[in-house]
Amino acid sequence: MNRGPRRPSAASDWIRRARDVMPGGVSSPVRAFGAVGMEPLFAASGKGARIFDEAGRGYLDYVLSWGPLILGHAAPPVVEAVTRAAREGMSFGACQAREVELAERVAAWVPGVEMVRFVNSGTEATMSAVRLARAATGRDLILKFAGCYHGHADAFLVVAGSGVATLSLPDSPGVPAATSGLTLTAPYNDLEAVAAVFAEHGARLAAVIVEPVAGNAGLIPPREGFLEGLRDACDRAGALLIFDEVMTGFRVARGGAQERYGVAADLVALGKVLGAGMPVAAYAGPRELMRRMAPEGDVYQAGTLSGNPLGMAAGIAQLDELERTDPFDGLERRAATLVDGIVAAASARGIPACGTALGSMWGVFLSDGPVFDFDDARRADTDLFARYYRACFERGVFFAPSAFEAGFLSTAHTDADVAETLGVVGEALDAALEAAPDAAPEGAG
Repeated sequence: MNRGPRRPSAASDWIRRARDVMPGGVSSPVRAFGAVGMEPLFAASGKGARIFDEAGRGYLDYVLSWGPLILGHAAPPVVEAVTRAAREGMSFGACQAREVELAERVAAWVPGVEMVRFVNSGTEATMSAVRLARAATGRDLILKFAGCYHGHADAFLVVAGSGVATLSLPDSPGVPAATSGLTLTAPYNDLEAVAAVFAEHGARLAAVIVEPVAGNAGLIPPREGFLEGLRDACDRAGALLIFDEVMTGFRVARGGAQERYGVAADLVALGKVLGAGMPVAAYAGPRELMRRMAPEGDVYQAGTLSGNPLGMAAGIAQLDELERTDPFDGLERRAATLVDGIVAAASARGIPACGTALGSMWGVFLSDGPVFDFDDARRADTDLFARYYRACFERGVFFAPSAFEAGFLSTAHTDADVAETLGVVGEALDAALEAAPDAAPEGAG
């Protein structure tokens, strides 16, 4: 397709131009590819399970816009819904029926949700949920977990995962000490550490915020009893439990982690799949809490583009398609096949590896398992991962360019796609070993 004279002849031209006008040439640090020693991917289009770069090369895509595209790229129901909405108006700054329809679906799908407030990003959702928790409890402190990422609001950039971990950054400059001092941290999956925090600060804790399945330090499931322990600790101290389900919502189960693990949160932050690739997120919970938000209550939060018609149309179409097809069991089976195959291929070459599949999320660490927290995750061989990553990419498979990110599957991925990917993985691991500066890893051969 001819896209006009503004298109440079190669992706490298775009990279050069981008770096001249954008910090690092990117709009988000996780797109920089620096951790794997590569230049950024400049995407031109996507269809189904594949993404295509500016040079026209296709890749089997397991990033899927970092999670939203559970139906794959350019899913016809979503494209049709957004196209119809765009013809009727891009934005109104007024109420519209689609907001009500999507909120009703969220309330029907997600346990404990009676009211929903739409925002534009996961960061807005989590920071607004924390503001509401502080107002409801009259307390200031929050507890988060090392390696969990809840967006880039000041309160969350303390021992954070995602791009902060990928780039090996310290807690971010620009965050006042007075602000970061209101955020306490503990290791993920460590109830003893949680108990110690509550013993010292329980009377001042407004909330515990947690990724119920950690997805921003690689994929780390909760240990048995961990989420239940958080629920109990919050109940005893009068603090609120916030589940950040921006990643896990509609992915680890139809109703998210609350459904999968049977643990109720007081507030939930949603995003990713909720908008089907559009900038849509939400925070939600029971009426008694959500009615504290203005204009019913005194807790202020607003957004000009919140509940925008295109995002609402996309979200409704995607959730309707998931309702119609009920693909969740098949997605988890395919994700497990992928993880088992990668781990087996690594093990056959003497490379320590472990992995997990939960719903349509998956993750593999190039290290001995099990992985229970961020410190465990950081044992992974990031140099080997970078060589392996480049070899996969060269062979047409696009994983997240970080050893500390979860992967995703879509309904567009077939068994044949997974088999093709596993063939590439074997070749890429061989290439990574051959490119190693030292001998083969301990235990090989």
